[in-house]
Amino acid sequence: MARMTWTFAPERVDTPDATALRRDYYDDVASRYWQRPATGAEIDEGLTNDGVELLTPPTGQFLVARYEGEAAGCGGVLLLDGERAELTRVFVRHAFRGKGGAGALLGHLEDAARELGMRRMVLNTRLDLVEARALYGRHGYAEIPAYCEGPYMDIWYGKDL
Repeated sequence: MARMTWTFAPERVDTPDATALRRDYYDDVASRYWQRPATGAEIDEGLTNDGVELLTPPTGQFLVARYEGEAAGCGGVLLLDGERAELTRVFVRHAFRGKGGAGALLGHLEDAARELGMRRMVLNTRLDLVEARALYGRHGYAEIPAYCEGPYMDIWYGKDL
């Protein structure tokens, strides 16, 4: 049987695939937070002025994950200072989960942060995003004190690169 393959590459955040993935990411996390489907207007509002333009060198990087050529996931790294990058917008579409892509995506995002000169990765997430928290734990992230604050942040993680 042929082995299905993942590919990971930097991509502008405004391409059709990156835009669709970012919308799906926001729909997923917002719907879980509100415990109901997010509306198109709510997704539009959430993506407005969200700082995604910083996910390009020299201030960051945005990657698109493809499974057998189909856009399946995304993630970004945002440089915070001379040593730390923040992991952000890590997402794999539900149809592609369980195929090893999330862990591989995480590794590629860590590589992108290293290439940008970073020595540590940090992130924040919500307690209800249990799959994400399990992923980070499996890949060496440990709980750290809060390095930022906001309404959708419950727990913070860090890892030396």
